[in-house]
Amino acid sequence: MAAGAAWALAAPPRGWWPLLPAGVAALTIALHGRRLRTRLVLGGLTGLVLYASTLVWLAGFAVPGYVAVAVLEAVMLAVAVALVPTARTGRWSGGWWGLPVALVFLDATQTRFPFGGFPLPALVLSQLDGPFALAAPLGGSLLVTALAATAGVGLAALYLTRGRQRLPAVGIAVVVAGAPLAAGAAVTTTPTGSLDAAVVQGGGPRGVRAVFTNPQDTTDRQFAVAEQITGFPDLVLFPEAVISVPGSIAGSAAERRVADLARALDAPVVVGVAESQDAGFRNVAVLYGPDYALLDRYEKEHRVPFGEYIPGRALLERVTDLTALVPCDAIVGEGEALLDSPVGPLGVVISYEVLFADRVREAVLAGGQIVLVPTNAASYVTEEVPAIEVAAARLRAREFGRTVLQSAPTGYSAVVLPDGRVVAQTELGAPGLLRGTVPLSTGLTPYARLGDLPFLALAGFALLAPALAGEVRRRRAPQAERDDQQ
Repeated sequence: MAAGAAWALAAPPRGWWPLLPAGVAALTIALHGRRLRTRLVLGGLTGLVLYASTLVWLAGFAVPGYVAVAVLEAVMLAVAVALVPTARTGRWSGGWWGLPVALVFLDATQTRFPFGGFPLPALVLSQLDGPFALAAPLGGSLLVTALAATAGVGLAALYLTRGRQRLPAVGIAVVVAGAPLAAGAAVTTTPTGSLDAAVVQGGGPRGVRAVFTNPQDTTDRQFAVAEQITGFPDLVLFPEAVISVPGSIAGSAAERRVADLARALDAPVVVGVAESQDAGFRNVAVLYGPDYALLDRYEKEHRVPFGEYIPGRALLERVTDLTALVPCDAIVGEGEALLDSPVGPLGVVISYEVLFADRVREAVLAGGQIVLVPTNAASYVTEEVPAIEVAAARLRAREFGRTVLQSAPTGYSAVVLPDGRVVAQTELGAPGLLRGTVPLSTGLTPYARLGDLPFLALAGFALLAPALAGEVRRRRAPQAERDDQQ
């Protein structure tokens, strides 16, 4: 329970990063010497405390959904904890590394399951203000999670070991956690210029579902703020889905309005559009140039389950009318996460996609010199989800060495530098205009080149190595006995 509470307090928006390793230390001590059934119970209890408190915002949409997701995430944590080998002595054995490895696998699983991934909140998002985030360019979220957990194991070793065993235990933890930090901190990408960017936030009410709002009011609020832009910026970024049109935006009155703004500012404008099509809709980021031309578009690929589509809609419609809150499903987009603009290639991920490193990696590998995140968290009453999105934007900036610009209709909009620092951020619900010169970057970090696979393989080896070493020792023992008899 202490571990679950500590991790909940470490999660955004609180961000008390030391509590993640402190919680790992508490859980390591609790698991020490326990059998499988007890480890499952302890892991499940930790998960229930963590997810029941950090996912409570889901209850505002559907209490059964909140309960189901919290229990599912708690079960996933329990299964991960069950991977931790039993350690019955204070020796520095493979059991010590089980919990960091288990949390790495949990992090990787949450970005893929259920419904293609639901990493809210991932443990790693608590670490953006701590030292372990320095390793993000080297190994991404998996390495950051592993280092924070390893530090927690080192704390637990101070309690669980005695005498001469204590120094090697703590020393190994320091080396394992410290070496990647130094290496990751040394990784940089190459500045290749700068961009005068304007990020638009129209403001407005929060906690209101899209089906209960007038889309034109949302559009008008964004343009009211955009009209305050002075001079001639290099780029203007609007939020996600702040324009809704039947069919394509091409040829519509909304297109003329965006094109007029681009021409007046003599700058490319990126705006989020919801295009209805047959029984679905497309969530699109479109790029207009100052010559009235639609230069490029990106269609969102990673949809929000129960927010942009309903898994098992036909079945759920028989048992609940809540499906009416999402009357039609988003169409999965295709193509690279890139907009080809007059100011250079712009990486783009839409809203929920910023939580998934593979989407940003696609943008950077395609040549993106900056990452744009048009988003929309206006349906949420509290600040948890907007804060999670900012934390994810900061993590992606560090992982890939790119500036991240995030624009939301009611917040948070933010400007994040390649080192993960937030240099400008709006208030929730209020109109705001962020304006500043930000760096463009080229080059690839080690994580951009390698992705998660090498670190998953390393985690698997760390989990299996003690068992393999034990098997080798058991097979060698009879041979040693025979040699002694001879």
